[in-house]
Amino acid sequence: MTSLNRIALTLFFAIVMVSGGQAAEIKLMSSGAMKVALIELIPAFERATNHKITANYPAPGVIKDRIVANELVDVLVFPAPGVDDLIMQAKLVAESKVTFARSGMGIAARSGAAKPDISTPEALKRTLLAAKSLIYTDPALGSPSGLHFAKVLERLGIAQEMRAKSKLHDGVGFNAEFVARGEVEFAIQQISEIVPVKGVELLGPLPGDLQLTTVYATAIGARASEQDAPKEFIKFLTSPVAAAVIKATGMEPTGL
Repeated sequence: MTSLNRIALTLFFAIVMVSGGQAAEIKLMSSGAMKVALIELIPAFERATNHKITANYPAPGVIKDRIVANELVDVLVFPAPGVDDLIMQAKLVAESKVTFARSGMGIAARSGAAKPDISTPEALKRTLLAAKSLIYTDPALGSPSGLHFAKVLERLGIAQEMRAKSKLHDGVGFNAEFVARGEVEFAIQQISEIVPVKGVELLGPLPGDLQLTTVYATAIGARASEQDAPKEFIKFLTSPVAAAVIKATGMEPTGL
């Protein structure tokens, strides 16, 4: 049993004693940075409550477009600025919003490969210029990490030089998977999307003021089929025991 599975079992016993009410179906949408944590948390919640969660993890821009187009979502897990924007558009319930985690960006290298220096902006610039290839999420998808890294390349003054050896990912899956398969030398993404990928190692976080810390929040959809079950899941998601899983997957729990 993995450490995450042991934590999930603890979560099961922690909530089974307090859950009640009729079983419900919950439609959840989440950006990919929370996917690994949610994969661990959702089954424990379902076993304890008899609620059923259907989770989808599209690219952030796709999620936002679908919700703006009035697609039904019961619970959204998303970067906090995007949650705020959807609240302003009356697509989410304002009073249901809870901030619960944050994550920084990092760079992945293949396990066992050389570990070049990225500890300062200048060191990162040298490493990127020397790299054979790299991958980051297509900024056009509205991904915070993709948008930010494109700006990092501009700040470092190497955007033009990096264009030919950069692969823009479609936001489905983890960028580091390309590194694990030996297709790309480095991957840039949220640290929580690097840590779970086998065959890669975290080279390090983006240095200094080149770092982007993304804060994640959750809220109930304005068109949610019912309120009680989504509230119960959000309470569970923001509990101290859930925080252990969030931390184990490379994120920092907040607000507890």
